[in-house]
Amino acid sequence: MDTPFDQPSTLPYALPPFDDVRLEHFRPAFDAGIAEQRAEVEAIATDPGAPSFENTLVALERSGQLLIRVSHVFFTLSSADSTPELHDLEAEVSPLLAAHRDAITLDTRLYARVDAVRSSLADRADLSDEDRRLVERVHTEMTLAGAGLDDGGKERLTAINQELSTLTTTFERNLLEDTKDLAVHVTDEQELAGLDDGAKSAAAAAAQDRGLDGWLVTLPLYTGHPWLASLTDRGLRERIMRASLSRGRRGNAHDNRDVLLRIVRLRAERAELLGFPNHAAVVTADETAGTPEAVDGLLSSLVPAAAANAEDERAVRSRTVGFDVEAWDWAFATEVLRGEQFAADSSALRPYFEADRVLHDGVFHAAGALYGLTFTERPDLHGYNDEVRVFEVRGDSGEEVGLYLLDLYTRDGKRGGAWMNPVVEQSHLLGTLPVVVNNLNVAKPAPGSPTLLIQDEVETLFHEFGHALHGLIARTTYPRFSGTNVERDFVEFPSQVNEMWVTWPSVLANYAKHHETGEPLPPELVLGLSDSAGFNEGFSTTEYLAAALLDQAWHRLAAAEAAEVTDVEAFERQALASAGIDVAAVPPRYSSTYFAHTFSGGYDAGYYGYIWSEVLDADTVEWFREHGGLSRQAGQRFASLVLGVGGAQDPLEAYRAFRGRDAEVGPLLRRRGLE
Repeated sequence: MDTPFDQPSTLPYALPPFDDVRLEHFRPAFDAGIAEQRAEVEAIATDPGAPSFENTLVALERSGQLLIRVSHVFFTLSSADSTPELHDLEAEVSPLLAAHRDAITLDTRLYARVDAVRSSLADRADLSDEDRRLVERVHTEMTLAGAGLDDGGKERLTAINQELSTLTTTFERNLLEDTKDLAVHVTDEQELAGLDDGAKSAAAAAAQDRGLDGWLVTLPLYTGHPWLASLTDRGLRERIMRASLSRGRRGNAHDNRDVLLRIVRLRAERAELLGFPNHAAVVTADETAGTPEAVDGLLSSLVPAAAANAEDERAVRSRTVGFDVEAWDWAFATEVLRGEQFAADSSALRPYFEADRVLHDGVFHAAGALYGLTFTERPDLHGYNDEVRVFEVRGDSGEEVGLYLLDLYTRDGKRGGAWMNPVVEQSHLLGTLPVVVNNLNVAKPAPGSPTLLIQDEVETLFHEFGHALHGLIARTTYPRFSGTNVERDFVEFPSQVNEMWVTWPSVLANYAKHHETGEPLPPELVLGLSDSAGFNEGFSTTEYLAAALLDQAWHRLAAAEAAEVTDVEAFERQALASAGIDVAAVPPRYSSTYFAHTFSGGYDAGYYGYIWSEVLDADTVEWFREHGGLSRQAGQRFASLVLGVGGAQDPLEAYRAFRGRDAEVGPLLRRRGLE
């Protein structure tokens, strides 16, 4: 079958021809792409010439273009615009792709060639720093993947990887379906007291989409719900929280507990096979952290102050509302307290955060001031869904930079959370410019109603756009290093830095205007936003640390220990208690059975990366404040020394080149109130 993936797209920036893509195109394209790359790799492995950088590493980087084209489109759709049929196909192709990756990374002949090139690097004065890093990265990745194992070890490793690919797909599908099923149906409008008209409109539209009367409260990926801050009905708040916490553990067809335990056991077995004590040791060996002990050193050092702050915050909130605050009350009590202390509660701020204005006059405005980028909507170019918007990005001199796609709204076929992923990766070698997409899960209001964001959604948009900037600005020779293809515990750093512009005075003044009157955000609300920096940090740090430590606990189990764990809930309780982070009324941001980051999203043993990167982020924010803030000069330095290098340079070396020294932890401690 001819498919739209057979040849590179002829659309601007090689944007995939989404309008032409059909479900039946994927499997033939996957089969052809796998066969094509296997033939290409076979030619490399059997090349009669002596192994060289050009005939081995560069040839490997050029291989697999058909498979890359179909994979980018398929996995973009499977996460953002999926169907049951697409999920079935994902379950079918995932083990095939895992086997294909193993066939390459475990190829003894290929590994020997890469090793030979690495051994001869001293004789190649003509190679650039990026060339040399390519050799080292490929060698390291193949080594950690098991290329040095004997045939029996490779056979078992391949079987483990194929089963894991199926299990992680199953985990994500179960979570998507259970999250959909557990949406809270409301038939009495009085229960929605506290929600503004925009939120009610979104809930009504969600109910209508499913053929229901009344209103439907769909669940986000994380524990809880943004509307818990506004709902005055304590009973409904509890229903929403309990629904969120129960995902993946209800004993039904979407129960994730057995899936999770099998994933943990297989990862632990694989680590043992590779010669590591546990999965966390395998993961950190290829990250900037280096070891699980280094991760534990940072996380455990933050726990006592964070937990104590959270306990103090709970006591204050309980006094504020006049009853003992439970998990479902925390956000509501926090907003009451915020209103009393700062006059900047969510309901007062939301009318000033209209989505399109935040995007153009906030997100794009800051990117223009810092990096000289302009964003022009291209209605003639289509995404994978009618709700996807396409923007052409150009630089200071009008030069082409890439395409930016935005998929803002939640829908039943989209997984929870927010993320960025590439659709086309930039590469000088291949002559491609970047196409990146941001996905959020903002509730879509009824037609004719404005999309008003809460502060957390504004921050999320700036955060995910930071990833997009990384993808758009980086300029590397090899696709392996394109954009966000960096060490996992560094990847969140640029996105977290971009959050600083949310409340930067000139940026905030540019976008925070009333959606009806155009009036700027009142001074008292501006002051409240500024004064409330650090507010509720005990809760925020504790819920994050609980999830990060839970991720570490699962993945620091040796194979024999993992085999003995049979009760997910008991393991969670014991792990949190041992870490000193079992704070009443502050559940982990993600509990195990809906912890997509770690059991289906590639952050396994790596969720610590957010706060690991935040050490760099907080230190960088201080640098910007010392060097002119929102200025083209400051932005140019950050772009050229950090964003622009992608993964082509060791990330900590890139940071030192930018900052002039290693990052200091003090700014992080001050930001989170932990000093």
